[in-house]
Amino acid sequence: MKAREIEGVVDYMSIVDGKKVKLFALSSNKALAQEIAKASNIELSSAEVVRFADGEISVNIEDSVRGHDVFVIQSTSAPANEHVMELLIMVDALKRASAKTITVLMPYYGYSRQDRKAKSRQPITAKLIADMLQVAGTDRVICIDLHAAQIQGFFNIPIDNFPASPLLADYFLYTKKLSNVVVVSPDHGGVTRARIFARILDAPLAIIDKRRPEPNKAEVQNIIGDVAGKVAIMVDDIIDTAGTLVAAAQALIEAGAVKVYAAATHAVFSGPAIDRLNDSVICEIVVTDTIQLPEEKKSPKITQLSIGPLLGQSILHIVKDEPISQIFDKITHHEKEV
Repeated sequence: MKAREIEGVVDYMSIVDGKKVKLFALSSNKALAQEIAKASNIELSSAEVVRFADGEISVNIEDSVRGHDVFVIQSTSAPANEHVMELLIMVDALKRASAKTITVLMPYYGYSRQDRKAKSRQPITAKLIADMLQVAGTDRVICIDLHAAQIQGFFNIPIDNFPASPLLADYFLYTKKLSNVVVVSPDHGGVTRARIFARILDAPLAIIDKRRPEPNKAEVQNIIGDVAGKVAIMVDDIIDTAGTLVAAAQALIEAGAVKVYAAATHAVFSGPAIDRLNDSVICEIVVTDTIQLPEEKKSPKITQLSIGPLLGQSILHIVKDEPISQIFDKITHHEKEV
């Protein structure tokens, strides 16, 4: 790490493997950005997000980025549209300032649930976001647990989709040390994720059979698998309004589960989610910090684990041209066994 002062402005210049590297954080998740900076030992450089009276956004980059490998941290969580525009404007600014490469660390990929046409005249907004990132000048994207794996195919640039399963599973394996566990997928679409989780915990798998009559509303139809007398851990990628999760947890208790935990990567927690979770039979909800939780969305029931060390190490591997898969030896091992 080298710091130099130019006209009163401190310019943090990191040299990694002989390459000039800079790390920037936009406004969506400053706490996670600090964790990433600490893990990578790369100081956050200064960039100011300016909002004008009419709502327009601009970015002021205070450090030179010419010839640098630049990493930008921004989850496109709520308010999604503002965070998307911040990111696009930042990438454009970096490209025009002659950055050598621009890598976007987007732990939570907003609009990822709009990955296909469910009706004849609907958009595929996840593809639109991918197009805009590429047109703006992004060279690489890093995400955590994309809602749909096929989103990777929307990009014509390298994209890494990192799993949070090892981090979440390790918490239950080594911190909670639960016994007689069953891992539950809240729907058929999440079976692959839950199966990997179950393999790590060496536990059986159950599936919630549900139908969704309308967005953000689900009805539990059946439970496939034996949960009676067991500690159930429901595994999902996103908790939004928590209606599905709470209904599934109640169904598990009624089917004989003695306790219900929940694990999810992205804590969206929209609308009545916190009240629903606090009032539910779920004893603990374990999530990552891909989305920063404001004070009003925190609860004694919610445990948040940081993915900062994972992303910090990933930055170093990318800069050094080392395989990122080394960071995920554990999950790769389990996937081979499945």
